[in-house]
Amino acid sequence: MKWQGRRGSSNIEDRRRSTGGGARKAGGIGGIAGVLILLAGLYFGFDTSGFVDLGGGTEQQASGGEVTAADEMAAQFVSVTLADTEEIWADVFERQVGRAYNPPTMVLFKGATQSPCGGASGASGPFYCPGDQKAYLDTEFFVTLENRLGAGGDFAAAYVVAHEVAHHVQNELGILSQANRIRAQVSERESNEISVRIELQADCFSGIWARLAQEKFNSLERGDIGEAMNAAAQIGDDTLQRNAGRTVQPHTFTHGTSEQRQRWFRTGYETMQMAACNTFETNNL
Repeated sequence: MKWQGRRGSSNIEDRRRSTGGGARKAGGIGGIAGVLILLAGLYFGFDTSGFVDLGGGTEQQASGGEVTAADEMAAQFVSVTLADTEEIWADVFERQVGRAYNPPTMVLFKGATQSPCGGASGASGPFYCPGDQKAYLDTEFFVTLENRLGAGGDFAAAYVVAHEVAHHVQNELGILSQANRIRAQVSERESNEISVRIELQADCFSGIWARLAQEKFNSLERGDIGEAMNAAAQIGDDTLQRNAGRTVQPHTFTHGTSEQRQRWFRTGYETMQMAACNTFETNNL
C-alpha cells in the first residue's frame, strides 16, 4: 500500500503516553476459557471488554508505556488511512446518501484505556464505541495481527482501520442503534445472528472503501487485496474456533465465517454501492 508522504487525519486522539485515567475491575478467567476469550477479543468490531474482563480481579489503570519507533510508524499509517476513509466516505455519502458525512475520531493507546463502552486493552482488540463515536486501537495490535493471527501486510492493517470506520458509517446511518436495540430484546442466539449481519455489512463497507481508495489515491499495490482477504479469512468465527482447538459451533458466531467475511468484502469492492451491502435483508449470508 502506498501511503507515505500523504495527508494524515486531524481526528486522532493519542493516549499512548497517558498514565492517568479511571480504573476498571478485571475479573479472572483462566484455562481454555481465557484462551477463547482472548481470541474473541482479537476480532474486529465491537468492544468485548464490556462483557468480558481479563486478568485476576485487579484494578487496571489507563497506561502508556514506551512508544517505540514502530509505534510511531503505525500511528502515521493509521492517520493516513483514516484520512483516506474521511475523503472516501464524504464522497459516498454525498452521492449515495445525499447528506454530509461526520467522521469519527481514532483513539490510539498502549496498554489500556477507557471508553463509554467499557475498558479497552491490547487483549480486547480494536473496536468502535457508538457512545462517543470513536474507534479505539492499540498500536501494537498490528504485530498481533501478523504474528498471532497470520494476517500480515500493510493493507491487512488498513482493513482493520477501515472495518472500525465502517461501524461508524453504520452508526451515522442509524443502523447500529437499531440493531443493538433489537439485540437487547432477543435471545442470545438471535443476538449473535444480528451481530453477524452487523459485522458482515462492515466488511462490505470496507470493500467499498478499498475500491474507491484505489480509484482516488492509486494507493493499492500488487497483493494488497489478497492481504485484506487473508485477514478476513483469519478472523472468521469458524477459523478462530478451529485454531483454538474447539469444535465449530455456528450458533455462537458473532462475526461470520471466513468465507462470508471474504465474500461480503468482495461484494463491496466489486459493486461500490452501499445498497449492495444490506446484510439485514438477505437469506444468503
